[in-house]
Amino acid sequence: MTARVLRLARTDDVAVVLDPLAAGEVADGLVAREPVPAGHKIALRDLAPGAPIHKYGHVIGVATAAITAGDHVHVHNVGMPGGGSRATGGASQAISAVPDDLPRTFQGIVRPDGRIATRNYVAVLTTVNCSATVAKLVARRTEDHVGALHADGVDGVVALTHGSGCGMADSGPGWDVLRRTLTGYARHPNVGGVVVVGLGCEVNALSSLVEEIDVPVASYTIQDAGGTAAAVTEGVEQVHRMAERLRGTTRTTVGVENLVLGMQCGGSDAWSALTANPALGVASDYLVALGGTSLLGETPEIYGAEQMLADRAVDDGVRDALLDRITWWERYTTSQGTTLDGNPSPGNKAGGITTILEKSLGAIAKGGHSPLAEVVDYAEAPSRRGLIFMDTPGYDPVSATGMVAGGAHLIAFTTGRGSAFGSRPVPTVKLASNAALARQMSGDIDVDCSGVVETGRPLAEVGAEVYRRLIAVASGERSVSEELGVGGEEIVPWQLGAVL
Repeated sequence: MTARVLRLARTDDVAVVLDPLAAGEVADGLVAREPVPAGHKIALRDLAPGAPIHKYGHVIGVATAAITAGDHVHVHNVGMPGGGSRATGGASQAISAVPDDLPRTFQGIVRPDGRIATRNYVAVLTTVNCSATVAKLVARRTEDHVGALHADGVDGVVALTHGSGCGMADSGPGWDVLRRTLTGYARHPNVGGVVVVGLGCEVNALSSLVEEIDVPVASYTIQDAGGTAAAVTEGVEQVHRMAERLRGTTRTTVGVENLVLGMQCGGSDAWSALTANPALGVASDYLVALGGTSLLGETPEIYGAEQMLADRAVDDGVRDALLDRITWWERYTTSQGTTLDGNPSPGNKAGGITTILEKSLGAIAKGGHSPLAEVVDYAEAPSRRGLIFMDTPGYDPVSATGMVAGGAHLIAFTTGRGSAFGSRPVPTVKLASNAALARQMSGDIDVDCSGVVETGRPLAEVGAEVYRRLIAVASGERSVSEELGVGGEEIVPWQLGAVL
């Protein structure tokens, strides 16, 4: 590493510029032939059109024009390889020892049935979009009262709304995903009581949904209640009753093996792959080594690097299940008239990420080096502990929704461009990839991981800091997004199938 340019592997064709370079500036023996923004790539050698371009020791694209050493390498001269590219070399390297000073326990809530929670919410769940307004009004009119009970062990009230529930088939993948998501939220250990609000004539009928929920529940429809105003009044009364029943909930010491961590990245930049993502990977490895569970997802964002994860599968069944999901996504995106390389957003590209292959190599770092124990469907609860892959879209709210429904107790969210995200009834811990972001959006960030590159902090040290913060939040400390009240609008179930 130099003060200006970061070379990541001996065989790389590009390096990452740490600070902006002006045309003609010299850095690490390279002369910049044109301006290169911070986090973007500079060519280390001449490349002919069609030549593969390596970063992290793997192919991230091909030259679409002649590239000269010192050129800015980005979307204007880089494209996807024909037939894609598959990075390999991901054999698991399980952590042999977790540092003695890292906590093995946290202060959790033990439910009467033995489930472990990190929060204690009353939820107002809707069967259909038609009852979303009532649910939100109920939450709005009770949030001050319930919020005042925080010292008595009640964390709040949240409206769990969505945009579906009718105008859909009552069977098939779309139906299965919606019901799995809604029941997953209702049964979540962080939900101490549920009020279910329906309209009364929807496909996703209230009675059948309630039959699948085995927690304290009250339910009614707007039509039976006598209309919107009456339904809001009924909901307010039910929330107050449930909150009172939850008063006095206490925390007790439980092992970290009970934790399920969901991992997300959003608004990624070039630093994400170097700092926040691998630091979260270290924290994930520590949790897995101590018997806990980490959920990695965002299937379109491991595309091109999936073989690295498949190579770490505990058996052929797990390996094949992962690769089958990649094949499904290739067919799905083709049927929708797009490709998986359409995933990097304008913000990703502004931050220095050029192709999905480059993005995937960074995103997969969140999974650390632990063996891949299982592959589960969207919103499905794992049957094993360890590193689990959940098939989710790359869109952050949809992906996180699936992980919460699948039982995640908290979400770790890495970002390089900045994110205003929360995930009630589950806390979100946000990790900044670069120091500029950590300063600019300090009111949204829990941990600044930039020191891995910008000050030379050991990755293991930053990973341990992330792990400690996660355990503190699991024990009841509020994350920044919780303090801001974020998380009530980010519940977005994956909507599959025809809208009828």
